[in-house]
Amino acid sequence: MGVPIAYVTIRMEHDIVETRQRARQIARLLGFDVQDQTRIATAVSEIARNAHAYAGGGKAEFLLEGSTPAQMFTVKISDTGPGVKNLPAVLDGRYESHTGMGLGIAGARRLMDRFEIQSEPGLGTTVQLKKLLPKRSGSVSESEITGMVAELSAEAPRTAVQELQFQNRELFRALEEIRMRQIELARVNQELEDTNRGVVALYAELDEKADHLRRADELKSKFLSNMSHEFRSPLNSILALSSLLMNHCDGELSPEQEQQVGYIGKAANDLLEMVNDLLDLAKVESGKLEAKPIDFRIADLFAALRGMLRPLLLNTSVELVFEDVCDLPDMYSDEAKISQILRNFISNALKFTERGEVRVSAEASGDNQVAFSVSDTGIGIAPQNLDSIFQDFMQIDHPIQRVVKGTGLGLPLSAKLAGFLGGRIEVKSEINVGSTFTVRLPLRFKEPRGATGSILPTDAIAEPDSRAILFVDRSHEAVMAYESFLKGSGFQAISAPTAKQAREILRHISPAAVVVDLGPGRAPGRDTRDAWALIAELKQCTGVRTLPVLAAGTTDDEVEAYDFGVDGYLVKPVDGELLMRELTSLVGKESAHRVLIVDDSELDRYLLKQQLRSLSLVITEEPSGSGGLHRARSNVPDLIFLDLSIPDMSGFEVLDRLKSAPEVSAIPVIVITSGPLTARDRERLAQKTVGIFEKNNLNESELLALVRSNLKVEAAHTRV
Repeated sequence: MGVPIAYVTIRMEHDIVETRQRARQIARLLGFDVQDQTRIATAVSEIARNAHAYAGGGKAEFLLEGSTPAQMFTVKISDTGPGVKNLPAVLDGRYESHTGMGLGIAGARRLMDRFEIQSEPGLGTTVQLKKLLPKRSGSVSESEITGMVAELSAEAPRTAVQELQFQNRELFRALEEIRMRQIELARVNQELEDTNRGVVALYAELDEKADHLRRADELKSKFLSNMSHEFRSPLNSILALSSLLMNHCDGELSPEQEQQVGYIGKAANDLLEMVNDLLDLAKVESGKLEAKPIDFRIADLFAALRGMLRPLLLNTSVELVFEDVCDLPDMYSDEAKISQILRNFISNALKFTERGEVRVSAEASGDNQVAFSVSDTGIGIAPQNLDSIFQDFMQIDHPIQRVVKGTGLGLPLSAKLAGFLGGRIEVKSEINVGSTFTVRLPLRFKEPRGATGSILPTDAIAEPDSRAILFVDRSHEAVMAYESFLKGSGFQAISAPTAKQAREILRHISPAAVVVDLGPGRAPGRDTRDAWALIAELKQCTGVRTLPVLAAGTTDDEVEAYDFGVDGYLVKPVDGELLMRELTSLVGKESAHRVLIVDDSELDRYLLKQQLRSLSLVITEEPSGSGGLHRARSNVPDLIFLDLSIPDMSGFEVLDRLKSAPEVSAIPVIVITSGPLTARDRERLAQKTVGIFEKNNLNESELLALVRSNLKVEAAHTRV
């Protein structure tokens, strides 16, 4: 129970007014602000009115609960009426009343901090309305309550008219406050709108800058790629000429000249190494690096690295040790890229180890990973430099560093290659004790998320103006030789190191011919068996039975290769001129496809033929729609190019007649239009054509790709 402040008996209408007045007066004396005074008075007035209307009267008690801060102003209104029916529905706001019953209870409940009601049929209703005293009021003592009671006794009650006037003044004050708040809200909204415009402008500026950065990054990658390609040829020439001079092919050199040529060769080789690293970095950053995963034995990888890196071991005080890894399972990953990572690790270890050993090891872990480690007893790396060594062109200052110059690209490239292969690099190092570089890679390479099908190398994508020749050969040197033979010939060399990857490539592209390496004679190796099996598949499967197949091997296998059905045989080492004669002879047997161009503009027909000149096509021209229909029926083409603006009939009418005639309805049609089309026209054309192009914005590569996809043609000279 609380300390009583006032008491009002509710019998008549004016008692309701007095109850409201007392509620406001006590709220003012307890320190409530004007708004809370109005809320309390309104809630009390509604409950008092309910007691008078539905119970014939009642009583209102005004109390103060609690003696410490967080005191509660409580108004208890009770009656002895019939009680409130459907009380749960009333409290939940689900009760609908035609007389207003229940609405006052729900409204009063929202205006107060706490609301308690007890009602039973025949026993009446008791409602307690409670409001926490504001913090600024502090703790109200009993003596202060006594003073409030005296003040209330001295204050004469207002009449109903006076109370109405007072309520009106409160209403006007509330409306004015609402108006001021609306003005303030409008001002805040305007500020927010201005801020939003500023944010939008800022985002637009950020997008523009991000776009500039993307373009700059693309230009940088393109520059690095182009520069690297341009540098390779002269550097290879310098190395070749240096080798000729060092081998005394054109006469003897003096000791001084040999030293000078040696310096030239070493400088060119260092520069070529940096160019290759830059090219690889550009591929990684531009997202054009492709994987060539194959099955390989880790022991074979170590054997190749041992033979490759032994020449770098010039210091007799350092021993290069490869641990036995014969027990490790086979890996399926990009062997060349793993070899590149380990070569970087080993060459760095040899450079910065003056005595002791460089140890190369590998171990399998339970999470289907392989950890390749290169440990040395060299100079070590300070802890503060462990992160910086993976930054491009970063080199740590050390006396040895001044002697063994490097590019500072090996480790950054290795880290990016490891991430590309699904792994990571770890480093442990201690100054003057040594370092251990570890690359952890998955045992089975997984395709990047979002990829469909198998991952094809970049050279397995046929170029627009070249006929693809698939070379199945594990030898990188042989593939490089094939690429040099085909350079500028109109053929494009695509390589697959294994028969398995060759089958994957053949599922994605249709090469003009396949050249299969049979391996070293009749050796019973796995690669040899795979090569013969691939030839058998190519000559027996319906889809590729007509694909020309050449075999490359020793003279011992020639007769057996022809028994397997090969179309030509090349004795290794393969002669470039003989290869070109065989390819030209085999691929030249293909017949050209017939194409009909229906367009009244002679210039537009000429320009379109120029766009198609790289394809093996027989092109027929017709300037009218009726002539085009007659030519299509008399000499059924494989593809039709149709202009929509033809003098004698519209292109839409020509298209409708073509698709309604059974003998020509299946011919693919490509529309070449002079002007923009409406959405309705495009929708109509899309149902009957395979492509739509505008003459003033004709993309040649897209056009050729569409023609190839519909005709499966290869690049050649156009016959008109």
